Amino acid sequence: MLAAFLWVPAAKAQPEFAPQLGDAEPFSFDLLKARAEALAAEPFVPYAVQKPEALDAIDYDAHWRIRFRPEATVTVGDVPLQFFHLGRYFREPVVMHVVEGGEAREILYSADFFDIPEDSPAQAIEDVAGFAGFRIMREDLETDWISFLGAAYFRTDGPDTQYGLSARAVAIDPGLASPEEFPRFTEFFIEDGGEGDADVTIYALMDGPSVAGAYRIAASNDDGQVLDISSALYFRNPVGRLGVAPLTSMYWYSESNRVQAFDWRPEVHDSDGLAITTGTGEQIWRPLNDPDRVVTSSFADENPRGFGLLQRDRSFENYQDDGVFYDRRPSVWIEPMGDWGRGAVELVELPTDDEIHDNIVAYWQPADLPGAGDALAFDYRVHWGRGLPVTPVVAKTTATRIGAGGVPGQPRPADQVRYVIDFEGGGLEALTASDGVEPVVTAGEGASVVRAYALPIVGTGGWRMTFDLQIAPGTETVDLRAFLRQGDEALTETWLGQLHPGQLGLAGPH
Repeated sequence: MLAAFLWVPAAKAQPEFAPQLGDAEPFSFDLLKARAEALAAEPFVPYAVQKPEALDAIDYDAHWRIRFRPEATVTVGDVPLQFFHLGRYFREPVVMHVVEGGEAREILYSADFFDIPEDSPAQAIEDVAGFAGFRIMREDLETDWISFLGAAYFRTDGPDTQYGLSARAVAIDPGLASPEEFPRFTEFFIEDGGEGDADVTIYALMDGPSVAGAYRIAASNDDGQVLDISSALYFRNPVGRLGVAPLTSMYWYSESNRVQAFDWRPEVHDSDGLAITTGTGEQIWRPLNDPDRVVTSSFADENPRGFGLLQRDRSFENYQDDGVFYDRRPSVWIEPMGDWGRGAVELVELPTDDEIHDNIVAYWQPADLPGAGDALAFDYRVHWGRGLPVTPVVAKTTATRIGAGGVPGQPRPADQVRYVIDFEGGGLEALTASDGVEPVVTAGEGASVVRAYALPIVGTGGWRMTFDLQIAPGTETVDLRAFLRQGDEALTETWLGQLHPGQLGLAGPH
């Protein structure tokens, strides 16, 4: 057996199992890109799902009862590799290969990879089954740190070994009135990371109605994960919206919209904000919303330095969930490698009333959308950690709260809402109320700012900005921009808020 392709010996007595491998074929990333380009030159052929009724019977419970056999683990270099079985929610098989010395060999599917209960509905599909996806395990085979399962989704468990938000290869027409397309990875090629920093290199072929693509993902796992991604996209059709390096997450409620949820926990979300570092170096924080309709926000930029969906609030006390541990969910930061040109970071927020729905998408959209026959390439680094991979030079937002406007003890104006925004870091702890720190707050059409001020938060070293927002009748959405400054110097990142007054009963009649 090749040194880079070994089988982990069984921890206890199990039936013997040796994998069947396909013939060796030449492989390189250039060859994979050529395959993707050739695919895009032909009409899209969707996979014909085999035995759909039997697949439907493999529901969540039945799928969970199908276990991968530890003794069937594939080791590529030092990285253990295991597979997922098909089921109701994962109906399209992927082809798995191992790569060594410029050659790829397919790992041929067998039901012997899995312990399948005799009464499982999966028994009915084993003559047509395949792998649904794969995951890379830690050395003890107890937990995995990266997985690929469904469409072109992938995710890691971050520095605190807790899965949360997901990444995707590409997003096609997200948030439009027309249906979104979901291209899928159809083949994977797994190679030892070699002499570099990567633990493993994952190559993937992608195909969908409007685009085919090739991906190389050099992945390393330490205190969190870093994925260096090279992508090549080839378009069959023009697209209405193109999401590069998309991230998908869940935001239901936090301290800013607690009134929208009837739940025993103080907060429930995988991410609480979108962070952006623009091409000019401006640092932006946009708290997430659970809106009453689909809302797309666009942040125009040129050659962005990075963007990501972060879980900034990492205090267990603010979630109180010791089952799924929202305080441990990873933050994900996209760092473009090279110039991406003009475009925009876009944020799509969908309404939700439960934590089971991913309702947040963030991505980069190029200014010039591709047409049929076009090709695009993007290189970027994905950091899965507890926050930004670099320390911000200005103070960051730590909380956004809203409530009734007006003055305590006096009638509260029905058309006003109060914002209270907390900042910390960036040297704020050395400043006092007499040092000339002032809030800068602007509101978009349909609202005006009243009673804005900023003061140190007693006993913390942080600062708090407070202002009331007066809403004009009929206003559907208000965009806000705020930061603290001293003289001409910005002391904090730029906080960007978005309010939907109708959710608070503030819109009033037209």
